[in-house]
Amino acid sequence: MVTVRYIVDDVDAAIAFYCLHLGFRELMHPAPAFAMLARGDLRLVLSAPGGGAGGGQAMPDGTLPSPGGWNRFSVQVEDLAATVERLRGAGIRFRNEIVEGVGGRQILVEDPSGNLVELFEPTLPEARADWAG
Repeated sequence: MVTVRYIVDDVDAAIAFYCLHLGFRELMHPAPAFAMLARGDLRLVLSAPGGGAGGGQAMPDGTLPSPGGWNRFSVQVEDLAATVERLRGAGIRFRNEIVEGVGGRQILVEDPSGNLVELFEPTLPEARADWAG
């Protein structure tokens, strides 16, 4: 299992986004500023900035972590165009349009805090997440 931590402005909004739209399931939500979700072998840890001890706490100089940027994880989908249409219908924001790459098609979707998730539809067998070579 791989764990990724995202800093989010609103943990409840992030839980709704990831579970409702991207197929994650909630593992735990023991405090308003923290939750842990899972999708396959990916564990997504959500932390609110300044939410107490843990990943959202201030740095020694007082700087708070903040969401956004360009780093992301990728979620494989079978029909990218249909997935994008469904998400757009739900009012979800995208940073770009679908682009064609070497191994597949992709688009960048933003969670409610502006963190990116790459939706990826492989066009080559070796680009698939389940390809064993």
